[in-house]
Amino acid sequence: MVVKLVDSPRRPPAFVMGARGSYSVLDGDCAPSYLELWLDPLAAFRLLGLPMAEDLGQLVDRAEVLGPEGRRLGERLREAPSWRRRFDLLDRFLLRQLEEGPRPLPEVGRAWERLVASGGAVPIAQLAGEVGWSHKHLIARFKRQVGLRPKTAARLVRFEGVLGRLDGRRPLDWGLVAREAGYADQAHLIRDFHQFTGATPTQFAARTNRPGGDGERPGNFLQDRVVAAS
Repeated sequence: MVVKLVDSPRRPPAFVMGARGSYSVLDGDCAPSYLELWLDPLAAFRLLGLPMAEDLGQLVDRAEVLGPEGRRLGERLREAPSWRRRFDLLDRFLLRQLEEGPRPLPEVGRAWERLVASGGAVPIAQLAGEVGWSHKHLIARFKRQVGLRPKTAARLVRFEGVLGRLDGRRPLDWGLVAREAGYADQAHLIRDFHQFTGATPTQFAARTNRPGGDGERPGNFLQDRVVAAS
């Protein structure tokens, strides 16, 4: 979820974007000043109060999702005199929305927690058995509330583990990284890099850990709730 504090020509003043199963490129420069919030998928379901699969990967004006309250939040954030005040306003809004929003099904919550805890390694058929659902029913319910099929979510969780191994201070043995992250082979790792970043492992590592750069890791794909200001 993004709120522009100084507007820019492209995209609405405030918008949300769901989880995706592939990388995307947003045309145009970022706003010169904005607040960005990364949400755990199930927190997003509670916050937005709609089936996540309906807007899968789409950029949506936040006013269309959260209504007048969401529009007023954007106005108040832009008028706030400091970042501390903005974070306070946002935290209060989120806590209220989370309290009033729909709860994910316990089975979906357990399935998500198992995927994260296993690093995306638990087979989906096993996952369905553990929560007491059929494979087909798990896929339908999980996609509705998380926004992705369980298999795609598992791949992204596993890929997140790969991102945690990126280290600009030394070259990486990608074959070793693939084995440690649970990939069948390096080719499968390369496939996920192409799908999720649009680059090869080496290209992505060079782009995010370029000499003289700050070496900052990209934000987590799925797992973290991160608030960042710029």
